[in-house]
Amino acid sequence: MAATSAPRIGVLAIQGAFREHVRSLCLCGAETVEIRTREDLEGLSGLVFPGGESTVMGKFLIEWGMMDRVRELIRSGMPVFGTCAGLILLCSDILDHPGQPRIGLLNASVRRNAFGRQIDSFTTPLELCPFPTASGNPTDQPPLEAVFIRAPLIEKIGPGVEVLARVNGFPVAVRQGNVLATSFHPELTDDLRLHQWVVDMAGKN
Repeated sequence: MAATSAPRIGVLAIQGAFREHVRSLCLCGAETVEIRTREDLEGLSGLVFPGGESTVMGKFLIEWGMMDRVRELIRSGMPVFGTCAGLILLCSDILDHPGQPRIGLLNASVRRNAFGRQIDSFTTPLELCPFPTASGNPTDQPPLEAVFIRAPLIEKIGPGVEVLARVNGFPVAVRQGNVLATSFHPELTDDLRLHQWVVDMAGKN
């Protein structure tokens, strides 16, 4: 039997910990592409939007003619994972910056930097509730060590959004179909579960 080719996953590579995302995805068996041009989006089976400055990322996607293409790919069912600023970019409503460019396909309202400044960064174990595997079957999981750095806060979720983890009652990890997003930075730990979900889903895309 011929070996199955590795899913090809793109990581927006203009700022933030994109190299750490690339490392995690490679450890999960993916082929990775650093996304800097519209042409880099072609031939992908998954996308990752890392942390950084969500305003800069949104403007970059518009100025380089990528925003509409990214929305088209996600609407077609391509799995996408956004962390921290990537989560903000995916949300439909940015409460404190309503005019900010965003992808806007995650049915949630978010507030930027709501967990505090850089000095307020923290790490905490999270219970995933329970995390869905690529097969769609939820499985009990051990706590996930989550790193929060100038993290956004999801204040409201809409229909179709599943909460996977909470801090102080607020969602910090959510899933809506093929869209996965976290307020924290799983790429800064050795826990590969969230990246593995993206790779597994991309392998089916």
